[in-house]
Amino acid sequence: MRALCAWVVVMVCPLLVAADNQRVALFDGQTFQGWEGDTKKTWKIEDGCIVGGSLDAVVPRNEFLCTTKTYENFELKVTFKLLGDKALANAGIQFRTRRIPNDHEVIGYQADIGQHYWGALYDESRRRKILAQPPKEKLEKLVKHHEWNEYVIRCEGPRIRLWLNGELTVDYTEPDEKIERRGVIGLQIHGGAKAQVYYKDITIMELPGK
Repeated sequence: MRALCAWVVVMVCPLLVAADNQRVALFDGQTFQGWEGDTKKTWKIEDGCIVGGSLDAVVPRNEFLCTTKTYENFELKVTFKLLGDKALANAGIQFRTRRIPNDHEVIGYQADIGQHYWGALYDESRRRKILAQPPKEKLEKLVKHHEWNEYVIRCEGPRIRLWLNGELTVDYTEPDEKIERRGVIGLQIHGGAKAQVYYKDITIMELPGK
């Protein structure tokens, strides 16, 4: 029985072992090195976290802090905390994304955060709709409001999977071969509410192409 259990661990967890060996930090906890965005008004660094938005004033519009490097196939891990009115506060993690020239918006996939969109895959500024979403009853057990949560985002070719706090919430295969598969990683604070989001422990493991 012990031999069988060991075999199961080896078969189920090779990616986790590889992740420990190959995972790279995207945020050094102190500077915006490797990132670009509105670091004068919207984004700041506080206690080793990237912080966006405000609880004192309504965030005027969507803002994104993006990596200067692009990625295609990868496993991304981000720990985050969203503060503000649960009915209004919203944020998200962009991936396979690009900036819209001369605009504050971006185009690409988003692992959504907040309201009734937790755990969902949204298509920002492109199809402008939820592509896949977990059932509401599942979210009620997963979400830690005003506390730390974790997203794991895994992209392999057309397949995109999202885990929220260790639970798979989305397993989506992109049917449109014309959709871009390479892009930046972005951190969002959504406009329209008094809201503040904290991001930390941002790491990525690049995967072989498919």
